[in-house]
Amino acid sequence: MADTAVAHTQASASSEDLWSGGQAPVKASYGKLMMWYFLISDTFTFAGFLIAYAAIRFAHPPMATGLPNAWPDPNEVFSATPLTGHAKLPLVFVTFMTFTLIASSVTMVRAVQEGTRMNKKGVMFWMVWTILGGVVFVGSQAWEWTHLIHEGMTPTGNPFGAAAFGALFFLITGFHGAHVTVGIIINVIVLFQTWIGTYERRGHYEMVEKVGLYWHFVDLVWVYVFMAFYLL
Repeated sequence: MADTAVAHTQASASSEDLWSGGQAPVKASYGKLMMWYFLISDTFTFAGFLIAYAAIRFAHPPMATGLPNAWPDPNEVFSATPLTGHAKLPLVFVTFMTFTLIASSVTMVRAVQEGTRMNKKGVMFWMVWTILGGVVFVGSQAWEWTHLIHEGMTPTGNPFGAAAFGALFFLITGFHGAHVTVGIIINVIVLFQTWIGTYERRGHYEMVEKVGLYWHFVDLVWVYVFMAFYLL
């Protein structure tokens, strides 16, 4: 009887611990779970935009047909670079942009690794490179927008072909660029908190992992945006 009572008490205590949050689901913290929920919801938003783009894109004839309101040829639209001006170098500049953003994802991985090792200097070093990569990407996108606007492309008009192309391009790349900009700001905040020792006092660098999830997300989304606008 005594053994049964002890076992019942232990089971009750164990149940209370579980219901009070004693164990995190799939061993993930509340903060990480909330980040995953946000990223999943944001994925649906981007998916909606890109599906709408694909539907409109394939409803228009390709430029090669010569038909009215044909869809622009990406090799013609995205052929300029800051260094060569109007020289025809199809997709060279956006390839540089893509490489920069992907490289910043690699440096973010290294920052997270250094955080698991409680290496403050290592986290700061790789976070600086991650921020720099983001700034270069956003700056490059700003130049591309400026160049295209100068060429006459606006959200309501497009000299290269179908007018819908301009509206969708500025909407979707702008929405993604806003995400990258927010990510840069958050990374700067995390870098500052690392510098002042906030995470050293907490005993972990989980915040670096959470912002790393966000940064990898915007990098992955860019791959799909790149394929939609620059390759189709």
